[in-house]
Amino acid sequence: MRIQRLFAAALAGALVFGGGTQAVAAPEPGPPVAQAVLPGGWSIEQGQLVWRAGRQVPAGDSAVEFFSGERRLGVPRFTPDHTTFRLGLSQVPSLTDLSVRAAGRRLDQTEPVPQAKAKQAVSPPPVLPASNVDPGVKGRYKTVEGEYQLPAITLADYAEPVEMQAVVVAPENAPGKRPLALFLHGRHATCYSGDDWFMEWPCPGGTQPIPSDRGYLQAQRLLASQGWITVSISANGINGQDDLLDDGGAQGRSLLVRQHLARWADWAGAGRATAPAIVRSAPRADLSNVFLMGHSRGGEGVSRAAMDSLSPPAGDPVTTRWTIRGMLLIGPTIFGQNPVPDVPSVTILPGCDGDVTNLQGQMFIDETRGVSAGTALHSSLYVVGANHNFFNTEWTPGQAAAFSFDDWEFTDPNDAVCGTAAPTRLTAEQQQDVGATYIAAAARLFTGDDRMLPLLDGSGVRAPSADPAHVLSHALGGARKAALLPDPTIRTGGGARICEQITYEPADYCVKSMAGRNWAVHFTTFRQVIPEPGRYAAEMHWSAAGTPLTLTPAQPVALAGYQDLALRLIVPPNSTGTRFGVSVVNRSGKRTSIGEVRVDGLPGTGQTVGLWAQEVRVPLRGLHGELASLELTPRTANGQAWLLDAWGYRPGTPDPRTSSLPRIDLGDISVTEGDSGSRAYELPVRVTGNGGGRVQLTLLDTSTLESTSWTETVAPGQRLIEVPVEVTGDTLYGEGEEIRLLAKAERGLVVGDYQGTVEVRNDDPAPQISLTPVADTVAEGGTLSWRATLSTEAETAILVIGTVEAPAEGTELSTLDVDPDWLLENSAERPEPERPLSQTGAVAYTYVYGGELSADIDIPTVTDTVVEGPEVVSLQFSSEVGGAVGTVTDTPDQ
Repeated sequence: MRIQRLFAAALAGALVFGGGTQAVAAPEPGPPVAQAVLPGGWSIEQGQLVWRAGRQVPAGDSAVEFFSGERRLGVPRFTPDHTTFRLGLSQVPSLTDLSVRAAGRRLDQTEPVPQAKAKQAVSPPPVLPASNVDPGVKGRYKTVEGEYQLPAITLADYAEPVEMQAVVVAPENAPGKRPLALFLHGRHATCYSGDDWFMEWPCPGGTQPIPSDRGYLQAQRLLASQGWITVSISANGINGQDDLLDDGGAQGRSLLVRQHLARWADWAGAGRATAPAIVRSAPRADLSNVFLMGHSRGGEGVSRAAMDSLSPPAGDPVTTRWTIRGMLLIGPTIFGQNPVPDVPSVTILPGCDGDVTNLQGQMFIDETRGVSAGTALHSSLYVVGANHNFFNTEWTPGQAAAFSFDDWEFTDPNDAVCGTAAPTRLTAEQQQDVGATYIAAAARLFTGDDRMLPLLDGSGVRAPSADPAHVLSHALGGARKAALLPDPTIRTGGGARICEQITYEPADYCVKSMAGRNWAVHFTTFRQVIPEPGRYAAEMHWSAAGTPLTLTPAQPVALAGYQDLALRLIVPPNSTGTRFGVSVVNRSGKRTSIGEVRVDGLPGTGQTVGLWAQEVRVPLRGLHGELASLELTPRTANGQAWLLDAWGYRPGTPDPRTSSLPRIDLGDISVTEGDSGSRAYELPVRVTGNGGGRVQLTLLDTSTLESTSWTETVAPGQRLIEVPVEVTGDTLYGEGEEIRLLAKAERGLVVGDYQGTVEVRNDDPAPQISLTPVADTVAEGGTLSWRATLSTEAETAILVIGTVEAPAEGTELSTLDVDPDWLLENSAERPEPERPLSQTGAVAYTYVYGGELSADIDIPTVTDTVVEGPEVVSLQFSSEVGGAVGTVTDTPDQ
């Protein structure tokens, strides 16, 4: 089978897409594969790739994914106790480099700490001056609190109904209607009994739901004292069922949030008499002033709820009767990298996040750039020493009703920045003070209290209620104007260059020393799209002070009326004293020095993610004319820095001009391959709403990770983007062949369902496998070999694997008789102490790759000085293939 995109003339050419492995509930029969135990806790069982952890894997918000090398195989199903993970196999991957990852972090092994980096001296950033107003101070209202529980609701893609329950804290006797803040927790374990916890829904007998919705009471009580009605909703029914959904449950969480808001809209009007008691004891809610808080996957969930409220998907069952003024997101996921651009947001990035370790939530800021009007403020807060879990008391040891844990401990409990004894690490109580204080700051800012702005927009002040935490901020949007956005049209000089944020090419990448697993923060990848066009920065190197680093945009930029030039700059972690003189050159060549900036690196080690941009500003007074070129002149003898962008800045929070943008949703199709000829299928890319815009589309070959990206322009009134895909049939066996389409908004629209797939069902029989000896008797030092032969060629690789078993008779080969590298690769064991080979769990295997008919299975042996008789190895394959026995004799001179 061949799949190809039918490109327009400018993109003409045939793209061939091979097999891919995907998670399936009940895998269709694949090629004959033996049951096999593999190194590192892996096995193949009943057509599934299985990984068994040595202990419970903490249930977190990052997606647990299987990889073969850098190829993502899919999201596995898990047992309720989160110890065993199974991925249905339609094509068996390479077995030499299997891994389990979550946000790039290995779960199947402890990765070594880079010692040179681990020993670096670290210190917290300097203490910022205090803000004029402290949002963490308790307000004037007494509060009332209680819970409500409504009938469960049925959501598409969820087999079991999802609960409708929440914790409410509200001001007592507050006049008039009051703004409403809704909180959504993230993906945590769902059920518990004693110290045991489970990931399933509904909770089985003898267990009870984990009350994650009660984890934000401190923030709720603070906001309620300041006049807000707060409601924290439960999402265990989502968490227990979202494991295989492509969007990680974002759409389900959006529906859950909006179903609660719909009830509150009823209770604020004619339905108040039938409202739960706690609702009736609270003031009426003002649904024109709604604020959302989402933690982890709850962050992506409330962002999707904001998008769906403005630009609902086709057939959406909920009618919007509210206005969302803003959001605060804590350690959020954003798998789709499609934030809602016109709803203001604040994103907290925990510097010691051991769950969403790549801090992908930065994309809630960066990926709004240029998409819409740009007047909605999007703020990023980097919290030194904060982990992922402790923002929720029900995820915090000593505070939670159920089992809980410090998520950083699974990375490195002795880390110099994030370890439990590190001076930069926050306690749980300190971290919860940060959460409550900045939730209140965001809620108040987005409903009109501009005094909160300096705490969130990079102005460099702190909220005393969050002391002693170090909270740094930068922002996009608001009253800013783009002054310089790095891209290939920028001319550079000195030691500056335009670099690519997402690429495999070392010469082009912004951070050459960054391995793939560390793509993080500003450099977080969009699924597996590498390279990704359109994402650039300016890298700067210098080895002497005084030589300007110059960046010249294609067109001069007028900055009249702007107070400052704001730069988002990254410097290496733990570096100190990086200083630049900043000058602007106008159209006529006049150079104006406007000031100097200093940036110190964030505290970091080899296990932390420290390449986060800090905002620095220089006043624009004295600037005459437009910015035609920007000069940064190093004041230090050597160094390195990255400029993400530069903006004209003035204070204030303009109207975000929230609007209903047109929306794109991708669909899936499943087709049968056929035996011959080609058929064209339309991969559905639907457009709803009014207006036009641009979207970046990417076709991804899931087997090779090769991708092709292009931009589509959507005209007003257009309802479909045509993405025809040609499927060519054949009579060759091949499973798991698919093409994946991904979408990201570029301008003037939003993207909801960002992933579509053409799955091609195999309709050809699997070839028969036979095994014949090539060299089944060798002298020591020789290589035992058998040839696996297929009855017909296949289109995708066929795995032939046998397990080493104790022989029925004869002396068995030991671990000292085979090549130690072969032993390590095929059993993860070492030769010493000597023991029979069958006791190591060793396997012997080969692939017969697509288009080939045979391949050899080899076991290399080594010589020794011991005089001994013949030794044997016994291999057991599938019932179809049978077994094989190899014999090793002493070398002839013994």
